[in-house]
Amino acid sequence: MSAPGEPRGRVLVIVGTRPEAIKMAPVLEALRPYAPELETRLVLTGQHSDLVDQVLETFSMQPHYDLEIMTEGQSLYDVVHRALDGLREVVRDFAPDILLVQGDTATVFVGALVGYFERVRVGHVEAGLRSHDKWAPYPEELFRVMTDALSDFYFAPTQRARQALLAEGTPPERIHVTGNTVVDALLEVAAAERPIHDEALARVVADPAARLVLLTAHRRESFGEPLREALGAVRELADRHPELHVVYPVHPNPNVTGPAREILSGHPRIHLTRPVGYLDLVRALREADLVLTDSGGIQEEAPTFGTPVLVLRDVTERPEGVEAGVAELVGTDRARILERAEAALARPPSDAPPNPYGDGRAGERIADIVASELLGVPRRTEDWRR
Repeated sequence: MSAPGEPRGRVLVIVGTRPEAIKMAPVLEALRPYAPELETRLVLTGQHSDLVDQVLETFSMQPHYDLEIMTEGQSLYDVVHRALDGLREVVRDFAPDILLVQGDTATVFVGALVGYFERVRVGHVEAGLRSHDKWAPYPEELFRVMTDALSDFYFAPTQRARQALLAEGTPPERIHVTGNTVVDALLEVAAAERPIHDEALARVVADPAARLVLLTAHRRESFGEPLREALGAVRELADRHPELHVVYPVHPNPNVTGPAREILSGHPRIHLTRPVGYLDLVRALREADLVLTDSGGIQEEAPTFGTPVLVLRDVTERPEGVEAGVAELVGTDRARILERAEAALARPPSDAPPNPYGDGRAGERIADIVASELLGVPRRTEDWRR
């Protein structure tokens, strides 16, 4: 039993990359009202550093630990090794009752593994997504599968994710369908009208004659010729359509920056920018006529605004958008990308169906479940039934 004034439960939230920070922000916000009975701490592994800092500022997130593991040219071996050592010390120092991880990165898997080694219960936010191809997305597919194997609480974003977990033998009472927390974060940011910071994006949005194409491409499985094919298609698309302006926030990985500069630089209507802040990204998604992406998160975000999405991958662990008609798998074949991009641009705008990934209350549900488990209080929310 806790002494008077001491917390009755401890929650450790682990974040490594920018998408994790964005998607954990609503969970951290929803956990705050339970203090001081629930003590919540945030640890950054530093798998991404500058990119995460932008999100911390946007959502007023204050980390308690920063492992600063990022090094130039780091490999998966480097990330796993440094995160494993650093998180072990944090968990032993804080002694959490529940450890929360989100998604499918090296940080997520290592966090779950440390929780298992230290006999701490693990809650996986965004559990159950599957492409059923261990090489695509690489290495994320297996990181997510192995994290689920180590978890105790499964916060599945959709019914399809729940069914995938059930098919693997996960006890149904441990699975909670919450919606995806990225919808919570997106709605919060979209509600605040703020100026665009990125100069290239601001110029395109301010030009009434311009049509915006947002490009994001950085997946490991696309490195080399697949990425070059996709970038070549983007350049040809811009050549064919003088009204198009492509904004490409280029990921800092040299495997991305090299081909991006070689194939796309010098074009008057293709704007290679540094990674933009989340506020600018949300504005770009809202203003874009078309999104070309291999990102998982953007597949979940763009449907809120009815923006058509072409997914530069052959498989996706987020098929709900494809089934709802708001996203399309096109791979990295140059001719295929051009054909489907021109078809998408030719379609008139239509009313957006409800976002198939969430209703904006996922963080609230997750915090409620954690508090119920640790404090013994009744749940105040119900699972998302859509």
